[in-house]
Amino acid sequence: MDHQLELISIAVALTTQCAYCLESHIQNAKNAGASKEEIAETVFIASAIRAGGAVGNGLMAIRIFDEM
Repeated sequence: MDHQLELISIAVALTTQCAYCLESHIQNAKNAGASKEEIAETVFIASAIRAGGAVGNGLMAIRIFDEM
């Protein structure tokens, strides 16, 4: 399988916090030729996505508070 598809799968596994998926897709990505640097970049991208969700929901929480 294309290692780029596995990197996407790793990002999904990180955001859904599925340890079993993470292990499987990291192994598949490594076997397909992904580098450690690509895995690290994927981790940072997934972290930004998770943080973005927290910021978006946090702003909604403040708005809800102000409306009450």
